[in-house]
Amino acid sequence: MKKSHGPAFRQQQKLLAHCPTCKGRAVVHGVFFEMACAACNASGWVDGLTGQPLPLEDLVLQLTMRLQQAQRRINELERPVPIRDPGEQYHQNNRRGTGGTNYTGD
Repeated sequence: MKKSHGPAFRQQQKLLAHCPTCKGRAVVHGVFFEMACAACNASGWVDGLTGQPLPLEDLVLQLTMRLQQAQRRINELERPVPIRDPGEQYHQNNRRGTGGTNYTGD
């Protein structure tokens, strides 16, 4: 068996789900105004397995991990596609000519 005392070396990303009370909005409608949702600590997220609100320290950590994952995905999608053929670059618009037209150096 593996030893399992003490804190983990790496934090694991937990499964999060939208809060069923506020439906992920972090606020609930009162009689006259909106109030912070007490079921999810006004975050809109609960533990996906138990449905319980996460402690604030865990919530910040989990949301940061999800944000970093989303940012990596955005950076992946925004990365320019490499040009395989030099002739392909000749026909692409490089916006270096007059008025942003294509300039090829000919």
